[in-house]
Amino acid sequence: MIEDTDKKVISQIQKDLPVHPQPFALMAEKIGISEEEFIERVKHLKNKGVIRRFGATLRHQEAGFKANAMIAWKSPESVIREMGKTLSGFREVSHCYHRSPKGDWPYNLYTMVHGGSRDECREIAERMSATTGLSDYAVLFSEKEFKKTSMEYFT
Repeated sequence: MIEDTDKKVISQIQKDLPVHPQPFALMAEKIGISEEEFIERVKHLKNKGVIRRFGATLRHQEAGFKANAMIAWKSPESVIREMGKTLSGFREVSHCYHRSPKGDWPYNLYTMVHGGSRDECREIAERMSATTGLSDYAVLFSEKEFKKTSMEYFT
């Protein structure tokens, strides 16, 4: 069970950090606790596994990445963990997922890559294929971004 104060902490850290020398102090003040307690609660939630990670969300196009591609891979299930670990280790990969194939769609492993051009994304896919030995894949390029927000659990 998550304590009410922890829910309040989560409600603050799931938003953008305030642009301020002490953003956690501002967020702590909003929920009525000290900055020290706020930071300790974040650490505790992370250590308990309630929070998986704490990081920035990059707006890729504003950062200079002109192409994004979801690469769908067909991997033997017996090595899916190994392949996922290897693929997620590429610096160009921001997301890596395992999904069960459905219908005529044979792919079961997905990586999102970002590059300066579509050609660069294709080259990344080729390097990933050469490293893993996975040769059956499809490169699906993003055409338009409709939403870029994080899930909010406690508001």
